[in-house]
Amino acid sequence: MDPADSAYFPSHECGVFAVYGHPNAAELTYYGLYALQHRGQESAGIVSAPGNSLPFEVHRGMGLVSQVFPEAEIKRLTGTRAIGHVRYSTTGSSNIKNAQPITVTCSKGQLAIAHNGNLVNAGILREELEAQGSIFQTTTDSEIIVHLMAKLGPAGGGPAAREQSIIETLGRIQGAFSLVVMGESEIIGARDAFGFRPLCIGKLDGAYVLSSETCALDLIHAEFVRDVEPGEIVVIDEQGLRSLKPYVPKPRQALCVFEFVYFARPDSTLSGHGVSQARIRMGQALARLHPVEADLVVPIPDSGNYAALGYAEESGIPYGQAFVRNHYIGRTFLQPSQLTRSFGVRVKLNLIKAAVKGKRVIVVDDSIVRGTTARARVVNLREAGAKEVHIRISCPPHRHPCHYGIDFPDPADLIANQMDAEAIKKYLGADSLGYLDTASMVRACGLPEDRFCLACFNGDYPVEVKDEADKLRLERHATTGAGPLLDEADVWQEHLI
Repeated sequence: MDPADSAYFPSHECGVFAVYGHPNAAELTYYGLYALQHRGQESAGIVSAPGNSLPFEVHRGMGLVSQVFPEAEIKRLTGTRAIGHVRYSTTGSSNIKNAQPITVTCSKGQLAIAHNGNLVNAGILREELEAQGSIFQTTTDSEIIVHLMAKLGPAGGGPAAREQSIIETLGRIQGAFSLVVMGESEIIGARDAFGFRPLCIGKLDGAYVLSSETCALDLIHAEFVRDVEPGEIVVIDEQGLRSLKPYVPKPRQALCVFEFVYFARPDSTLSGHGVSQARIRMGQALARLHPVEADLVVPIPDSGNYAALGYAEESGIPYGQAFVRNHYIGRTFLQPSQLTRSFGVRVKLNLIKAAVKGKRVIVVDDSIVRGTTARARVVNLREAGAKEVHIRISCPPHRHPCHYGIDFPDPADLIANQMDAEAIKKYLGADSLGYLDTASMVRACGLPEDRFCLACFNGDYPVEVKDEADKLRLERHATTGAGPLLDEADVWQEHLI
């Protein structure tokens, strides 16, 4: 990954987790979120249900799961049902008011929701809801789902009303969403009809578990049951698990291929295919497509590890480690200056100079977005005495913005949108540059091309984008005459719709 010194690079999405029917539901959810930490590092939250008629217990905070949840908070979150969320902001900025799960009390009773994805008609729906009197407390698109559930469906707070309200709500929203919802007696999981974002079902000691990825099931020793299908709603209550498929199936699916390339943890499986094996195959295909004589294959850790292994295996060139990652770097708010400009590049990865001195080096990573950091890596290698530097990327060039949950909405921030491969090579200062082609990337994943969204590579968007493609669009909307928002210092737990 090219962690450029800008807000615009593909960052982790969000992760959701839920447990129904276990006496330690919140604790299991804590560990589930811990396993999903790679999907979001800005905030975390858990909501548990101590009983069908008692108020939900809520804890949310900014930072990593281990920072947000001291042991005392986990013990406070009692009950046999819980949902959790780790957040990377794709709509709405990073602050406590936008942390999830979102909780409300409304005509449908108590609701809590955790959402992974991005709605492309969020602005339109928010304007409509505000015109009808809804007051928004956050600047996330996820809150729109809560307001719709409160308004749609039959009146009353029973399970049937909540079930019908989510069916009608999901029929109104457009875009990418995998979500978990907790009502007063049930937990509901759902995926959009294209299946942009993953969501799977597990079982543990008779309890049901929902998770963004299978690696979280492994951590708590839950048995993988199956994936939630695109367009499916699963309702889990005291009767067990029921599957609802109320929508007309789409002619294609659109799982984000970047889940295989980068987002998902390598020990997860997606649609029955192992992520680490797919990345190794990408590296092997990359070696066949862009061979070069060299002395060493090195990954950019951790995103390039498995593709580099595949490249080395296929090419016969030795695999080695030249970059050392600092795993303890958090978010920094220092602004770039002449003194700190290079620090931002070196702080996450440092170079072992002796490993590359006098050698022809192949550097493997999953993507180049802006190119700023990739260029700095080449400079570092040259300074360390590398004889040649060859860049290999295990996916095609990112030429188009993503509107479904990856934070690079502006085409001007995508180097491949502005330059061809030869110009990018010169900008990076590399001896050669090779990208994996789309067909090889798809084959490596083990699924047909019509099962993936490839819009960031080819511009073919499965869902029409009706809103301005900007993660802060709802905040600008809120400050230009729409409904009131809480002050950034305010922390809200529940509100009445």
